[in-house]
Amino acid sequence: MSVEVAVVREANDELVEAFARLLPQLSSTAAPLDREAVGRLLASDANTVLVARVEGEAVGMLTLVMFPLPSGVRARIEDVVVDEAARGLGIGGALTEEALRLADAAGARTVDLTSRPSRQAANRLYERLGFEARDSKVYRFVLKR
Repeated sequence: MSVEVAVVREANDELVEAFARLLPQLSSTAAPLDREAVGRLLASDANTVLVARVEGEAVGMLTLVMFPLPSGVRARIEDVVVDEAARGLGIGGALTEEALRLADAAGARTVDLTSRPSRQAANRLYERLGFEARDSKVYRFVLKR
């Protein structure tokens, strides 16, 4: 089995379908993305969306967010999801390693991510890849809609 990881730049039917199938496995509250929303996501200069394919089928996604700050280029890995049927095959690792390579090439000094404690397999993967837990608090302000 070969895992191919590529940056996607175009909102097409295959990508919209992949988001529709994978996003609910990541978040029960995320709204479905139509072609226009996927296009906006891909058009953002801050986002690099990676898709992992096995035998041509999209089985995983990751969004690498990078932006310049006065203190340097910041990079974050967000919204990592691997199809339930394809977990344990190295897809999350392949996506994350490619994101780290791209962040390094862009000049980022560090790459941050967050992961819920309940995602034990994902947390083991991140630690195996060299991520270290930070002594920090994450604050969230929920905007009223």
